Amino acid sequence: MLVFSSPKGASVRCEWGDKAVVVFPDKIEKANALLTLCAQPEEIPQEGIISWPGEFDIQNIAIRGIGQNEGGQVSYSVEMDDVRIGFLSAPLQEWQDHELELLGNIDVLVLPSNNPKLVQKLVDEIDPRIFIPVPNGDEATYAEILNVCGAQNQEAVSEYKVKGLPVEGREVVVLKKG
Repeated sequence: MLVFSSPKGASVRCEWGDKAVVVFPDKIEKANALLTLCAQPEEIPQEGIISWPGEFDIQNIAIRGIGQNEGGQVSYSVEMDDVRIGFLSAPLQEWQDHELELLGNIDVLVLPSNNPKLVQKLVDEIDPRIFIPVPNGDEATYAEILNVCGAQNQEAVSEYKVKGLPVEGREVVVLKKG
């Protein structure tokens, strides 16, 4: 079972058993996690931090870093517990067909909320079973995204447990900031 939470800022924490992955932390620090995934490449790689495009397999967690803006921005496809999660980095970019192919079939999609039209387009193209919008700045824009995806009055939860994927439709999850 996967457990999603949002400790602070635009970061997301995903736990699977005794393993945890922190994605897009506000500042890089040795997190209480197996791995930290960063949106911008670090010049000097550090243990436990992935910040470059490429494929990685660490303790049964398959990770694909997908570079955009000539490798200056990295998004991720992560497979844990037979669930494929897409973590798209901010600022949100247009995705080309070959980038969408690299991302693959996504079960859970985590997107920054800086462009409502682009968020809607990417959610439609990627078609995840579970969608988690993450606020990264403007509250009005985040509220507009919640409105567009039908979650404007949905109560925020401190953590979300993926016990199974919805068979039909799409579930929208609003995470409370830690």
